[in-house]
Amino acid sequence: MNKKVLIVDDSATIRQQVRMALNAAGFDVVEAADGEDGLSMIRSDSAIVAVICDINMPKKSGLELLEELKAGGANSQVPIVMLTTEGQPALVQRAKKAGAKGWIVKPFKANLLVAAMQKLTA
Repeated sequence: MNKKVLIVDDSATIRQQVRMALNAAGFDVVEAADGEDGLSMIRSDSAIVAVICDINMPKKSGLELLEELKAGGANSQVPIVMLTTEGQPALVQRAKKAGAKGWIVKPFKANLLVAAMQKLTA
């Protein structure tokens, strides 16, 4: 059975690029367009084994999603990698402190993203 990864990004183009890279590597991919939907999907789908999440999104940011998920509840142990245009050290530190497993800056290299997901879900 393929491992299910959730992509949370308000850019349909980024979701499509990530989906294509992960599908080619044998992952199942589900998508959410904002942090609010992403958080509810993670909490309601125990098959999700990892999350790739943008920072700047409507309704709920990626950092808010990360902090709320890691605070407890269903699937709070699911690893999250942040995928963002942001590179400020303060944001990176906040995400790491909140429990992010990685930080990938857009534009991303598909092979590095796939390698990160394979490592996290091994």
